[in-house]
Amino acid sequence: MHTPTLPATREQAKQRAQAIRADHAARNAAISHSAALEKVAMELGYRDWNTASARLSNLPEVPLQVGDRVAGTYLKMPFAGRVLGVREVYGGGSYEITLQFDTPVDVVSFDSFSAFRSRVTATIGSDGVSTAKTSDGHPHMRVTRA
Repeated sequence: MHTPTLPATREQAKQRAQAIRADHAARNAAISHSAALEKVAMELGYRDWNTASARLSNLPEVPLQVGDRVAGTYLKMPFAGRVLGVREVYGGGSYEITLQFDTPVDVVSFDSFSAFRSRVTATIGSDGVSTAKTSDGHPHMRVTRA
């Protein structure tokens, strides 16, 4: 059974409420959108939706959360993996992320040797793209939730 990632923003909480409604409807136990929002608030540890909504609206939009499954490219090589750490840097304009790759990535394009990476740390913007670039202009990392 898949355990959903807890919502970090108001929009994600509303999407979670829609998923709860769909789940209840599939079991012929329809609930109102309001009741679903209240369930989300309880999952998040708030006493009601109004409190959760107010708190969530004050949180910055973080592109990734610890434990998220991700995919993308690192030094132009494709990867899949999991987020081990996220830290806000530069006043919230960027995020330092640490990823554990499912399969080590060879970051050397030269045929006669290899350099495999299985855990990396990079700084990305809220769009999931690093500002640091390779010598030919490609971002060091592009990452999205899988």
